[in-house]
This record gives sequence, structure tokens and C-alpha cells, in this order.
Amino acid sequence: MDLRRLRYFVAVAEELHFGRAAARLHMSQPPLSRRIRELEDSLGTRLFDRSAQGVRLTAAGTVLLGEARELLAAAERASERVRQTAERRTIVVGTVAGAGRGLGPRAAEAFRRRHPEALVRLREAGISDPTAGLRAGQVDVALTRLPFDTEGLSVRVLASEPVVAVLPAADRLARRESVTVAELADRPWLRLPPEADPAWRRYWQGQAQPAAGAADEAPQVGNGGGPVVRAVAECLHAVVWQGAVGILPIGATHHHRTEGVAFLPLTDYPPSRVVLAWPAEHPDPIVAAFVAAAAASV
Repeated sequence: MDLRRLRYFVAVAEELHFGRAAARLHMSQPPLSRRIRELEDSLGTRLFDRSAQGVRLTAAGTVLLGEARELLAAAERASERVRQTAERRTIVVGTVAGAGRGLGPRAAEAFRRRHPEALVRLREAGISDPTAGLRAGQVDVALTRLPFDTEGLSVRVLASEPVVAVLPAADRLARRESVTVAELADRPWLRLPPEADPAWRRYWQGQAQPAAGAADEAPQVGNGGGPVVRAVAECLHAVVWQGAVGILPIGATHHHRTEGVAFLPLTDYPPSRVVLAWPAEHPDPIVAAFVAAAAASV
């Protein structure tokens, strides 16, 4: 049944007058009369008795009035539920290199208090894209790590995390308590794909400027023969199967412990800075609220 015709029918049935029903519906009487006749034709029965004394419902019309009211109420409930669902904004947070683990329950609770209608969904990206899909428009905000090209982005630093060297457990250096990048320089280093952000690629390939108090220049590391990796799991596989070495955040010591892989503190390398990044132009108030909640929870 056509919901519009049912609304017309209910108006006539409640007013028992075509003129008043037409005024109530903000339409003229002739088209209203035609819609009612079309409804009667489709049902194969008269819904109203029309006479000089006025309009009254037939038995079939009385039955339809109750059903029509229920149908129209159900349609309105369905429309309202759809509208409410559409209004529940979903914030997509891209994460990379384990940075998403910093988004704990305190941040979730603080954000839900301010915006109970909003949803937050985490999307983990490979380690070759430091914006975790932000520049590609796949996420609203990135929970990631510096350094990378931040032009056009707003950035808020949340924390600083030391990094560790990851190397085969059978390597003679694995028995040490710590290691320097220079001591690993002759090993095959894990490499990021050439399309990765240059500053990001240099940092994770051991070519960043050294930490304060270390050597003045970044050592030239790697023999150029290391494997190209796009995910942490690929890094660990390359360490075990290809004898490669590389750098990971210190959290990998707990979250990615793997047989045959050793994690050693790097004493001469700058820490990884965990940040939130989002588009600088046309800031979204919901994204700003999420950033504030995440920053306050650190």
C-alpha cells in the first residue's frame, strides 16, 4: 500500500469531511478525492459512504483505519530509527606501528561522556604509511608516530617511547644488554618500500639523527640487501628467516615477542614520538573532542 494514500485516507476518516481533510493536508479537494478512489479501486471495496448527509466509514473503512494507523506509526518509527542511526557519527582512527595501544579505556570513557552518540572505530594500517590512511581520506584522525611529512596536518604529541633493536636471537650481539646502531651497521637492515615517506623511512631504517649525547652524525647502516617489509609480522619473519635487523618501538618487546627474535635497547637513537594527526583545514568538532579526550588520558 502507498503510505501517502493511507495518510490521505486517515485524514478523511478522522475528519469525515473531504473539504476539512484537504485543508488539513494542505491540498485541494479534487486530487484528494481521486487518491481515495484509487485506494478503493486497489482494495476492491468502498471505504466511505458518501451521501447528502455527509461521509461515514464503511465496515471495510473502519477495519482499514485501525490498520492504517498502525502502518503509519510503524513507518514513522522506522524513519526515526534510521535518522538516529545516521546521526551517530563514526570516527575512524587509523593506527600504525603499535601506536593504537595507547588509546586506552580512559580515553574512551572521556570521549563517550562528551559524545555518547558517536562511535569510534580503529583501523590498523601497514608500517609503510605513517598517516595510517589519513592522506588517502580513509580515516578521520591518525594515531601514529613521527617523523613524517606533516604539511597540511595538525599534530599533537602524546608520548615519547624508546625504541629497540630487533635482531636474530642467534646473533652474537643478542647476548648484550644493549646495542648501538653503529654496531648493527654491517647487518642486512629491514627496509621500507621506496614510496614510503622519506623521513619515516630514514628513521625506521636506522638513519635518523642520533640521540643527544651520541655521535654527531647518523651512521650509514645496512648493506642494501635487507628485505622490504610492510607490516610488523613481516619484520619478525625477516629477522628469523633472513637474518635481518631493524628498529621497533619498545612495546614490541611485549606485544610481538617471537621465538628466535631478540629485542635490545638502542642507546644511541632518538625515541619514537606518538602523535595524533588530523587535517588542519576545516577542523571537525567531533575529531577535536576525540583528540582532547585522547590527550587528557595520556
